[in-house]
Amino acid sequence: MNITIASSSLRDALNKIQAIIDKKNSRPLLTNYFVEAKDNKLTIIGTDLEVSAKNIVPCEVEDSGQFCINAKGITDIVRELPEGNVQLTLDESENLLKLEAHNLNYSLLITDSQDYPMINFDHGSEKITVNSSEISKIIEKTFYAVSTDETRIFLNGIFFQQFNGKLRAVAIDGHRLALLDTDTEATGINKLTNGVIVPRKGINELKKMSEVNSDGAIEVSLDDSFIYFSYNDEYFISVRLISRDYPKYESVIPSKTSSTLEFERDKMLQAVKRIKLLSNEKTNGIKLKFSENFVTIEANHPSLGEAKEELTIKYSGEPIEIGFNAKYLIDSLNVLEGSDVIFEFNNELSPVIVKSQKLPKYLGIIMPLKI
Repeated sequence: MNITIASSSLRDALNKIQAIIDKKNSRPLLTNYFVEAKDNKLTIIGTDLEVSAKNIVPCEVEDSGQFCINAKGITDIVRELPEGNVQLTLDESENLLKLEAHNLNYSLLITDSQDYPMINFDHGSEKITVNSSEISKIIEKTFYAVSTDETRIFLNGIFFQQFNGKLRAVAIDGHRLALLDTDTEATGINKLTNGVIVPRKGINELKKMSEVNSDGAIEVSLDDSFIYFSYNDEYFISVRLISRDYPKYESVIPSKTSSTLEFERDKMLQAVKRIKLLSNEKTNGIKLKFSENFVTIEANHPSLGEAKEELTIKYSGEPIEIGFNAKYLIDSLNVLEGSDVIFEFNNELSPVIVKSQKLPKYLGIIMPLKI
């Protein structure tokens, strides 16, 4: 094998895939990239068998070939290469890949690619086409609420579902909920009627794909076990779905609320950040005391002292005190747009609905914290 490729193209291809490789995988072969050169294209694949990615980049191929190579080693080397062309030559007799760039030369050990797992990147069924910008916004507004608790695997991803003709995305971690409906022109969206759970790692890779070109479109197909994403016939992702039933999230959303208040997002966000400094590190607990047109935000640290700040709000109900995990409150406020935020609730122990008039298709839930 003998190919010539721009160092920037090779670097970009490896950067898209490197996060998938599990450096501590019990199968040494899976710490490698699969590389194939033919028809003036270089194909690079990385997988941990749960999430896989393939990137195809143009190059000049004199002799075709394929091999496996340590992912970290080649990525670290290519990251430091100067701009310009790179010559890759395969010496199969010595199991070496020779890399030349300007006056720089590397001889890198390779592995036979024969045992590398065959990865499917396309189910071949009807595809759903979604704008990259829509995917980016969905992830931005919901990913913060995905659970990291590995004992509740069904919460370790975003739930995608066709709902009333819209693309609905839901994330729950047991303490909060994020829901976003997207009016999309995506074709084939009816294939998501029953919904699928895409795990955290797959979402991270999808986020990278959606950022490649925010004006482009991503094609989606799925089968019983995997969901497949592709962009421009050059960037592909395969993700094993979480094969669990998603919780009945609708039951968490109050059908009626008795109290509503409105406040300026930025002022509340900055105040919560300041008061959080004197909250208990284990709970991040703060108190919000609502009274007519005012809220007092308080925290008490057993070793450091107390903090208190008062803000003007729009509220005309009975005085009430609600405890929150400050981190969860900050996360919810961070994803909102516009200046005004609305809280709706029934009492100090009921779920608190978080809304913004600038983001009408978004709904957040924060569970109160007993302090």
